[in-house]
Amino acid sequence: MENRADDQLRALVLCCTLKPSPATSSSELLGRRVLEALGGHDVTGDLVRIADHHVAFGVSTDEGDGDEWPGIRRQVLAADILVIATPIWMGQPSAVCKLVLERLDAELSETDDEGRMLTYGKVAGVAVVGNEDGAHHVSAEVYQALSDVGFTVPANGVTYWVGEAMQGTDYQDLDPEPEKTASTTTTLAANAAHLAALLKAAPYPPS
Repeated sequence: MENRADDQLRALVLCCTLKPSPATSSSELLGRRVLEALGGHDVTGDLVRIADHHVAFGVSTDEGDGDEWPGIRRQVLAADILVIATPIWMGQPSAVCKLVLERLDAELSETDDEGRMLTYGKVAGVAVVGNEDGAHHVSAEVYQALSDVGFTVPANGVTYWVGEAMQGTDYQDLDPEPEKTASTTTTLAANAAHLAALLKAAPYPPS
């Protein structure tokens, strides 16, 4: 059955590359491929490159003084699916990714009239790229943080590519895209769209 307009699922990718535009970004490329795969499930979406915005350090919904997080947060809350796309640096999520997770910490105290966090019922996925080890560690850190602030992670909720250690090849240098990464992206999109539709139809009960 085709979705009605008001049932249309929306996704938002937060790209956590350290590089502002117009520099090319493997994290952005993989994030956009997740959006393309979600499009196959009638999910529309957008990508925000955090480094292109003034996002202040902090753990509130608005740090003032030109902080652009409130506008990004509105997009997060309007989406049914949130994807965090991050590179690996020193075996860790990028500093920009950690900044985003810290800002999402504010959602712990933002609730609806029945005591549920505003992020309840939203699905989250992760996209990771790097030319060093650490994809599982990075996804584990991001999964835990997203779960803590109310998001639900589907089965196989990550897609990633990790190149040979200590080499200079990036994900964006690969043509064609590795089949395994493409297939995990397809699975992430299918499971995220499926779970988001279920949670939209049957929200979590009040705490």
